[in-house]
Amino acid sequence: MSFGQQGGPPSQWDPWKPQSQQPWSSGGGEQTPDWAALAEASEIRNRRRRLFFIVGGALATVAIGTAVAMAVVSANGSDDEANKPTSSLSAASIPSATGTAPSFAPTSAPPPLDPKEFIASKAKDTAPLSARILYPGTQLTMGSTVYKKGTTSDTKNCAAADTVQPSLGKILKADGCTQFMRVSYTKDGVSVTVGVAVFDTEALAAKAKGQVNTKKDIVRSLSGGAVKPFCNSAICRTTSNSYGRYAYFTIAGFANGKNVTEKDTAVFSIGNNLAEFTFRQIHRRGEAQASTAASR
Repeated sequence: MSFGQQGGPPSQWDPWKPQSQQPWSSGGGEQTPDWAALAEASEIRNRRRRLFFIVGGALATVAIGTAVAMAVVSANGSDDEANKPTSSLSAASIPSATGTAPSFAPTSAPPPLDPKEFIASKAKDTAPLSARILYPGTQLTMGSTVYKKGTTSDTKNCAAADTVQPSLGKILKADGCTQFMRVSYTKDGVSVTVGVAVFDTEALAAKAKGQVNTKKDIVRSLSGGAVKPFCNSAICRTTSNSYGRYAYFTIAGFANGKNVTEKDTAVFSIGNNLAEFTFRQIHRRGEAQASTAASR
């Protein structure tokens, strides 16, 4: 009895095909397994199984490595984007520098107002005005010298006989004088009277001053209070000047009626000091009004 397939050569045993017949040795009447063939077949199966695990493990390692690499690349890409320096940003993310730059009109502080403009004409010189306002207080200190103040007077009649000599009154009236103020000061028997004529414009004041002859066109002395009568008949020193719309005059001399000479420095000093103080007071008047106008 044969275990071969009928009608053909005996089939070969394939250990990977469960239904295939195993080879048996052909010796003897009783068939016994071919142990050598079985061992060889078992070894073949073991080698194929090891090869399968090796190849499968390698493929799995490659797959895991690829996945990790992709994850690292993905993570690095995210970090790089978040930590990009400004210089590496795309042009679309940076505002365009093109266009017209905003322009601004040049600015500067306005120039300070000129005080003289406010005492140059009646239109701007509108602050209250009187002898007591122009010469406040009861005494005047110039440097280390203190002068006692006498009395003051104000009049709208610039040609009044008790205010000025007739020749001066004529000039003042002709040039449009609108107010005449007087004040007197004294120290150690030497006295001075200052007369201030007010005009509508600086030009009229300058005109009047230019017409005055200080030897005959003079202001009358004003006595009262601390100031005794002076310069009623004696020779005295006189001056004239103008600033803005104001013309101002001085007469200085001795209270005892003594004539003034060029050697009498005390008389010259008191006249010069009061003329300077008058100029300063007129200028301060302009400064005050300029400051008020600038703050509006």
